[in-house]
Amino acid sequence: MGASARLLRAVIMGAPGSGKGTVSSRITKHFELKHLSSGDLLRDNMLRGTGFPRTLPQAEALDRAYQIDTVINLNVPFEVIKQRLTARWIHPASGRVYNIEFNPPKTVGIDDLTGEPLIQREDDKPETVIKRLKAYEDQTKPVLEYYQKKGVLETFSGTETNKIWPYVYAFLQTKVPQTSQKASVTP
Repeated sequence: MGASARLLRAVIMGAPGSGKGTVSSRITKHFELKHLSSGDLLRDNMLRGTGFPRTLPQAEALDRAYQIDTVINLNVPFEVIKQRLTARWIHPASGRVYNIEFNPPKTVGIDDLTGEPLIQREDDKPETVIKRLKAYEDQTKPVLEYYQKKGVLETFSGTETNKIWPYVYAFLQTKVPQTSQKASVTP
């Protein structure tokens, strides 16, 4: 990025399992931007289950520290997220993620590469997912309203990241200088 290029300060919001990480990776790839994950930067908040910015005071604090250019909200139906998350299994040593619906291991419950057992994180168990989604909804509604009033909220609705992504990409083309964009909209 050249010295005259302006930094895009974007917040990507969405419920757990809505595709924030996937969309962030694609933004990084296609627009040559650096992705700073709230989970990476604010691990202590994540460990306490608070997220960032998940509450109105956090959003206001973020605004005081940085001028947010845009907030991308990924609006995925909770039932879709629940199905997605509860079907997720992980190989703890490598972090490899399997989904029994659309990316299953060759043998149920076993990592394809090592033959070691897979686990389901506590956060991905059905009763926990329901609680997480309810907490997200309760805490985040005022944050979304805050960003809407500021005129920086853009909501993208759908059930699959691959279907939402072209709209996010087209929107960001209007926000990011042409010199830092790559040509393709494909993932």
